Amino acid sequence: MTVRPATKHAVPPAGDICRLSAVELADAIRRRRLSVREVVAAFLDHIEAVNPLVNAIVSLRERADILDEADRADTHLARAGDAGALFGLPIAIKDLALTKGLRTTFGSPIFADFVPQEDDFFVERVRKAGAIIIGKTNVPEFGLGSNTYNTVFGPTLNAFDPALTAGGSSGGAAVALALDMLPVADGSDFGGSLRNPAAYNNVYGFRPSQGLVPAGPDIDVFHAQMGVEGPIGRSLRDIALLLDEQAGYHPRAPLSHHKHGSFLEGLQTPASGGRIAWFGDLGGHLPVEAGILPLCEAALGRLADASFQSEALVPDFDFEALWQAFMTLRQASSGCALKVHYDDPVKRRLLKPEAVWEVEQAMRLTAPEVHAATVRRSSWHRTLLSIFDRFDLIALPTAQVFPFEVATHWPSEVAGRAMDSYHRWMQVSAFATLGGCPAVNVPVGFDDRGRPMGMQLIGRPRGDLAVLRAGAAYEATLPWQAGAS
Repeated sequence: MTVRPATKHAVPPAGDICRLSAVELADAIRRRRLSVREVVAAFLDHIEAVNPLVNAIVSLRERADILDEADRADTHLARAGDAGALFGLPIAIKDLALTKGLRTTFGSPIFADFVPQEDDFFVERVRKAGAIIIGKTNVPEFGLGSNTYNTVFGPTLNAFDPALTAGGSSGGAAVALALDMLPVADGSDFGGSLRNPAAYNNVYGFRPSQGLVPAGPDIDVFHAQMGVEGPIGRSLRDIALLLDEQAGYHPRAPLSHHKHGSFLEGLQTPASGGRIAWFGDLGGHLPVEAGILPLCEAALGRLADASFQSEALVPDFDFEALWQAFMTLRQASSGCALKVHYDDPVKRRLLKPEAVWEVEQAMRLTAPEVHAATVRRSSWHRTLLSIFDRFDLIALPTAQVFPFEVATHWPSEVAGRAMDSYHRWMQVSAFATLGGCPAVNVPVGFDDRGRPMGMQLIGRPRGDLAVLRAGAAYEATLPWQAGAS
């Protein structure tokens, strides 16, 4: 199905300002064709009308305070002050990232009233670029699971159907974009959290190469590197606009690295085509709900029109062992990080079962098991490099199931196969994560029930611009606009 269905939410249509791309809005503000107050007020009006229906934006600041900040920005421009790339754009930050002076809950009742005294590195950069932070976007508790719900704010509903999940963990960000409540948004990705909710809400989500966007501040700056920060947008140009500000070396993030040039400017040079290795369901290894593979294969057909030729490929690798390595490394980072709460009996009672499971699994790990997992990951990295000797991109479905009922915490079965953990149904997202590869979700359309789906385009490590260019080439072939409103 290539025609985008209308959202089933009773939302008013977005006004002209909210429909403009982030790139267009930033340019209009700098040229003073639109005032910052006009832009911010338009988005706040739309949020007021739409957000109660979907619960995507949380911890929204007082309207008067936001508009005062917008007025100060307009005064700054009127006095010929410098304007950064995001100047005047209203942005809500994912509720897993620290925001100085603005409540950050991590979706956990343990932090329901926590107000940080510092920003995450990328948040500091977004502020410096002139964005106006208006609130946060909703997440699952501690980002665990690809279904955005928590006991602090409740669930975020899919942009197209209130009965369905928004995905996660960047679910609030994806829904806010799809319904034009934000011009662009940030997210983070460990097990698909920038990709899955983008697929489930018909927008774009980009997982950068490991180290491109500095992580932190954090107590661990060397080990926990499979989770990355990145952008979500309604277009590839909007994603590049935000990525330009997020990316680049930070001295307190020793595994971060410098970016070379502007991603937005880089998109001015179109992709010249290339070869795509289509992994599909890995020869039946991955259970995939009926209807997903045909949508992705049709998308590959559109890419062929942009001179990207695809070829089915199933690498010779032990994918079950690779998944077990992913689980071990995730437990060793996420589980250990959560142990401080688990060790407090009062706080332990406030953790959701998946968080408790991660900690208890981590406590059983041995050093040889963690080492074996890193060796397996390294072997996968070498396999990927050999594939990229022959192909420019790898393609996979972004998820193995369509958006499911929001009350279902996670699918216990996919295509007749039982799922043995809360994230096994998202196994398809682990391949880019374990390789440290850039990956973009591109929308591939809807099934006959109007449920959205996406496809991952994965590139070689640090080949971020090439992946964005391929995504932009695909975007130009689409018969619909991104989003839902």
